[in-house]
Amino acid sequence: MTDRTYTVLLYSDDPQVRERMRLAIGPRPAADLVVEFVEASDYAECVRLVDDYEIDLMVLDGEATPGGGLGIARQIKDDRIDAPPTCVVIARAADRWLAAYAQVDATLLYPLDPVTTGQTVAGLLRSHAAA
Repeated sequence: MTDRTYTVLLYSDDPQVRERMRLAIGPRPAADLVVEFVEASDYAECVRLVDDYEIDLMVLDGEATPGGGLGIARQIKDDRIDAPPTCVVIARAADRWLAAYAQVDATLLYPLDPVTTGQTVAGLLRSHAAA
């Protein structure tokens, strides 16, 4: 049986943050999952990629400027009935209430822990695939 490849959108205005996200997730967040990445550095690019590709998961930088990941998550969830699952990376655990308001499926805290990140991403991809 061949492993399915999932497309993960990484969003941040900072290329170093996107690289840290990519490294924390890795090409195989679990033994049965293969990931390919697409990247966005601003709101318009993020929306275009969601429109143009079958995105299986969005991993968004909650600290990005001027458009933060929480705002993008909420906008995409409001605009689409088929919005992909969303994970927002935040700097403060106290911001989880904002993530709940933005209807995100999961949050991760900076600095990213590769084990927790991989488990979170794998869980979101599996639950999305099962839906």
